[in-house]
Formats: sequence, C-alpha cells, structure tokens
Amino acid sequence: MAGAAAAHPMKIKSATFHTSSPSLAACPRSALPEFAFIGRSNVGKSSLINLLAEKKDLALVSDLPGKTKLINFFTMNNTWSLVDLPGYGYAKVAKTDRIEFNTAVRDYLGQRPNLQRVFALIDSRLEPQEMDLKFIHWLGTNEVPFALVFTKIDKQAAQHTRNTIDKFKLAMAQSTAAQPPIFATSTTTKTGRSELLAFIEESLKTHKQANPFTAPRMMAETNRANPVDPEDGDELE
Repeated sequence: MAGAAAAHPMKIKSATFHTSSPSLAACPRSALPEFAFIGRSNVGKSSLINLLAEKKDLALVSDLPGKTKLINFFTMNNTWSLVDLPGYGYAKVAKTDRIEFNTAVRDYLGQRPNLQRVFALIDSRLEPQEMDLKFIHWLGTNEVPFALVFTKIDKQAAQHTRNTIDKFKLAMAQSTAAQPPIFATSTTTKTGRSELLAFIEESLKTHKQANPFTAPRMMAETNRANPVDPEDGDELE
C-alpha cells in the first residue's frame, strides 16, 4: 500500500463546487493542479469524494448508475482542484450521450495540462473486472499518471481485500508495466482518507506554478469523425 498515514494529514479547510463541463474545451482555464477520480458505476466514488472533503453532500450520491455525466470541478483549500469524472460502463442513457461522454473523458485525461494524477477506483469485493483492466491499460499506454484506490474494504475480511488487490496486480501486469501507488479505503470507517490526502499534499509540494496552458500537452479539442462506439467494449481507444 502507498505510504502510512501522515502524522498531521492535510486539513481540508474549504471545499466548494466550481463548475461542470461537458467537454475538454469547456473546462475552466485554471492553473490549479488537478486530481481526478474515476471508476465504474457504483464503485463508491461520490462517497469517497465527500469523505475527503468531509462534506456529506459535496458530490451527489446516487444508486442510479451513470448519474455523473459531466466533468465536475471542486476547489479544495483554494490551492488544488478535485475533479469528479463520469464513471465508465454505464448504459442508462442514449447511445449518442455515451459517445460524447467517452470522448470528453478521453480528451480530459489525455490533454489536460494541469492534471497531476488520476485515482482509478476499484471495488475491493470483486474479482478483477475486464472493464477496469482495460481502463488501466489505456492509462498506462497513454502515460497518464494514476493510482489505484480500492473501495469498500469494510465489506469483507482484511484477507479478502489483500487477495483481491494481489489478483488485480497480477492481472494488471499482463498488459502494463506500470506500478502505481495503491490505496485501500472505506467511507464507513474513513480508512485511507489520511493516506490519500497525504499523497496529494506531497504532490502539491512538487507542483510547478508555471502556466499549464502554455505547455505542449494542451491541444485544442479535435473533431473526431468516427468516435469509438462504447458498445464495441473499448471506449477509450
């Protein structure tokens, strides 16, 4: 697991909603470093975001898969942005919406210059899921810095969680050489909160304050004549 909890973890003094964006082009032109959270539907993303902020209603919690459809930006301590990305794999919206959703996430992850880290959320109760492994493979292939966050560890014995994480690491190694930081979390017991915030705090110390919108990585959103059909099972290629 990634580092032990900090003796004095980052305190979240303010956490406010900034804006929602349907595409990369509509994302705010902010120089704040960004830390994005993403996962399959019902992985517990909104609950984890609320735990980090210590605000029970900062991010919407819903039992409806795919409720988050926009890229949501939250300003934390006025020094960094927490980005809530739409979950992948939902099917409760029209096919055209699914294509637009996947394009927006792909563009954000591949082209957003001030993105510091993507936290990919994995349900610790489940065997390695093909959809999660495909997404991790895409992140590794595109050299997007990421970390794994295993959620809901309070729902089973600690040994089961360790076994699940080990199985996922083995499966992940079949398609990528990446060795990301790994966190185990529970929004019920608050396990992992201090570790995640300490990791983000350490990342902020090394963040350069240069204008990210002058960086070569920032490209205009392209018009894709043939967007990938999510029903083909490889949304992010």
